[in-house]
Amino acid sequence: MDLGLKDRVHIVTGATRGLGFAAARALTDDGARVLLTGRTERAAADAAARLGPNAAGVAADNADPGTAARLVETARDRFGRLDGVLISVGGPPAGPNEAITDAQWQTAFESVFLGAVRLARTAAAELGEGGAIGLVLSASVYEPIAGLAVSNGLRPGLAGFAKTLADEVGPRGIRVVGLLPSRIDTDRVRELDALSGDADAARERQSAAIPLRRYGTPEEFGRTAAFLLSPAASYLTGVMLPVDGGAARGF
Repeated sequence: MDLGLKDRVHIVTGATRGLGFAAARALTDDGARVLLTGRTERAAADAAARLGPNAAGVAADNADPGTAARLVETARDRFGRLDGVLISVGGPPAGPNEAITDAQWQTAFESVFLGAVRLARTAAAELGEGGAIGLVLSASVYEPIAGLAVSNGLRPGLAGFAKTLADEVGPRGIRVVGLLPSRIDTDRVRELDALSGDADAARERQSAAIPLRRYGTPEEFGRTAAFLLSPAASYLTGVMLPVDGGAARGF
């Protein structure tokens, strides 16, 4: 199936590893051109080099109010157009409510929430018909995850923002979608499993609750993201799609 991504241009944030990198790879593998971001110029450049000539990397701080406009401008300068963005940010600090400080909440809000809102809003103003905006959220949109108080607080709010934005830009032919990964085998999820004190037992327990009885791979997530951003998904907007092996089947 041709997703129609050839020569289309996307910004992918937080794409030096994990889910963001997997999505950037799936996009470039299908012929898209990608401007990816990382915390440092070196990390971003190295990730882009691994993806080949259709990728470029820049350092970006999602909490910086100027980042969104700079990324859009850079994508247009480098590749001549902009067709979509995938907003992927690092996981906020883990811990129960009593362990999270006001400063941690504020930092997470600036980076995870407001930074995502700024980029989505800025991209929406620049995209034309057929453009797509994707947000990498979490299964916590549907159900709180133990030990992730900050994520449980911020991700559902971003889902509400995404649905509202989908209503607002839909008449212009722009789509907005959310991806809700759960147990995808990334460094972040392995770290969360380790917090239980027995990572192997935690993985076995979590896998048993997934209909497919296994964790997903970053590549599986990446292919899903590429499809949702592509013209092949042209009649999908406002949806929050679980990428979880069926774990959220009750929602």
